[in-house]
Amino acid sequence: MDYAPLIKEIGRGARGARDLTRDQARELFGALLDGTVPDLERGAILIAMRIKGESQDELLGFVDAMQARTARLTAPADGPRTVVLPTFNGARKQANLMPLVALLLARRGVPVLIHGRHDFDSRISPFELFAALGLPVSMDTAEGTRRLASPEPLAILPTAVLNPGLDAMMAERPRLGLRNSSHSVAKLMDPLPGRSVRVVAVTHPEYVDSMGQALPVLSADGGRALLMRASEGEAYLHLRRKAHLQGFADGQAIDLQPSVNEDLDWPLSPACEPAENAALIRAILAGDEPIPPRIVDQLAALERLARDA
Repeated sequence: MDYAPLIKEIGRGARGARDLTRDQARELFGALLDGTVPDLERGAILIAMRIKGESQDELLGFVDAMQARTARLTAPADGPRTVVLPTFNGARKQANLMPLVALLLARRGVPVLIHGRHDFDSRISPFELFAALGLPVSMDTAEGTRRLASPEPLAILPTAVLNPGLDAMMAERPRLGLRNSSHSVAKLMDPLPGRSVRVVAVTHPEYVDSMGQALPVLSADGGRALLMRASEGEAYLHLRRKAHLQGFADGQAIDLQPSVNEDLDWPLSPACEPAENAALIRAILAGDEPIPPRIVDQLAALERLARDA
């Protein structure tokens, strides 16, 4: 592949750049995932796309390439769909309650697959929290599939197990100093197509718009997805802010907002350290602490999508 003409198109800045077609984007991102792009061109492409931003066709083409290279798990044949929760950020100022969402869903019989990676020196890794909670991380898809079939179905896999090329591209962030397109695409990974609910948790408003445009296309073949505003980048609703919960099923958007949606006066726990964070989650699971209302709202939305209601 001749990369110079593509870089010339996407590398002219936010105003002068031109978008790639979906086919061009698929081929280019596939080469990036396969590791066949030379380092100089690879860096130029990642930075150019970071400045330009992905068009809808580019994002869809990138997802096409990613999905073609993503390992598959076997979802339980009967019952609810598997909720797919990505985790890439970790805790910074408050307790990470994404594992609480996963454990409460699994307790209710909804399978959950968590996948992620961590390279933030300034944040506490979600994998340290999993260890503090006694949640094992599976290192192959066969073990992950077995865990999804257990009585409380929850599996955790590193992104590197599901898509090594994507994980390697995400690992460029510390070296380049910036995130790149792989971080957006990873939120759309689906290792159980047709039997899943993708949870797409975004932080910045522009990604609410771009993901909201892409998800009707990506769910048109019977898929399900939940688009939501992340809390510190993690896939649980902020405990105080208005919820943003938009579902997608069979190519159609579904409003899953709570009936009363306003800012809440709810305490935020600064228990970021793994042992303290795990203790808080265990207390909520045991009923010693209440489930935050926003977590209740998120669970209701996910159960509705997972149970095809």
